[in-house]
Amino acid sequence: MDFDKTMNFNVEKEKNFQSKEILKEVYEALAEKGYNPINQIVGYILSGDPTYITSYKDARNKIRNIERDELLESMVKYYIGIED
Repeated sequence: MDFDKTMNFNVEKEKNFQSKEILKEVYEALAEKGYNPINQIVGYILSGDPTYITSYKDARNKIRNIERDELLESMVKYYIGIED
């Protein structure tokens, strides 16, 4: 291992990846329970009320690890094509 080189660490990209994975897991849990996942997630994002998200497969606790404002920011960037 070469200790003279500097490693680059980007927290933002890791955070975005984790948020995306959590959102997929929450989506799948909602779908498995028979909910419309998009409607439920939008309801949660708009209201902040975690009861829009099922507790099945720990989805409610998982989605609480994502800051709603950061999630919205990422979605808007993706939608208009300026992903990080």
